[in-house]
Amino acid sequence: MNGTIMKHMQADIAGDLEQINRYTRRPFTAQEVYTFSVVLCDNEIDRDFERFSIEALHVLGRLFLGKTGIFFFVVKAGNQAARIYDTAVEAAEDKMTSCGEVYTRLVAKAYLPRCDKNADLIMEIESGMKKEVSVGCAVAEHICSVCGTDRALTPCGHEKGKVYAKNGKQEVCCVILNRPTDAYEWSFVAVPAQREAGVIKMFATVKGEVTMEQIMEKLRQAQDGVFLSGEEAAQILRYLEQTAEYAACGKAYREEVSRNVVKLCSLAQPQISPEVMKRVTRSMGLEDLKVFEKAFRAKAEEVVPLRPQLAAVQTKENSASGVNQEFKI
Repeated sequence: MNGTIMKHMQADIAGDLEQINRYTRRPFTAQEVYTFSVVLCDNEIDRDFERFSIEALHVLGRLFLGKTGIFFFVVKAGNQAARIYDTAVEAAEDKMTSCGEVYTRLVAKAYLPRCDKNADLIMEIESGMKKEVSVGCAVAEHICSVCGTDRALTPCGHEKGKVYAKNGKQEVCCVILNRPTDAYEWSFVAVPAQREAGVIKMFATVKGEVTMEQIMEKLRQAQDGVFLSGEEAAQILRYLEQTAEYAACGKAYREEVSRNVVKLCSLAQPQISPEVMKRVTRSMGLEDLKVFEKAFRAKAEEVVPLRPQLAAVQTKENSASGVNQEFKI
């Protein structure tokens, strides 16, 4: 979700300095800090066909207090550039979004110390070279704008960006991001805006354990990146281990069928060497192998009886009497 730096503000108001100094080791003066305003996000549809609800913007306003700005979402101490000390949700009554809501945005105030290290960054902000930001956060609900389904729990089948009929009108499907659970950071991004800038998607487990189907849907929807909780990562690991076990069993079964095909082929079609048949089976699918096994077995039984010599032969006489007549002398 993209945002922009609005303007530089001189922190000469006692209230601003009081808020800033909540995050410093010692009181700073107005001359020691550089402050600016930044639009973090809004309720308009973004390039990923997602948008925040107005309620989510208010929650994010609280969650982003004290969060640091970094570069390109690379979370390292050296990449920390500024810190948010105040936020406000602003509504523009004369402007509507493409979804018919009053345009609403989350605005933050940020500061960074005036020092040699930050001189270039301050100049880039002043010159407009550093003006776009993106936010990283987690939300508990991903609501489909067409049907209202929480896609974090149940995939609904509607595709983001496609047009659907709703209430007699044509509407572009988007996902409404609601109930934020965490705000990670906000990031300065390159100018022009990079396509990877956007909300870092994460499903919070708020209604019981997330199923493997939900995790897979989450991975399918992710375009730029995805965060997994510890439980989600553990569940994927269990799924992969189970899949590997099933794959080993399937491999063993296929090898057994392949050996049967080679053996039966030697009986039914002795002119085909076992080595040739082995090479042929390597490129065959399991279903084809089973077809060949059945066909060769039927052909081989015409040549050599595959029934054990002492196996009982069912007849009307011994079936009725229950006596194995074929073993009588």
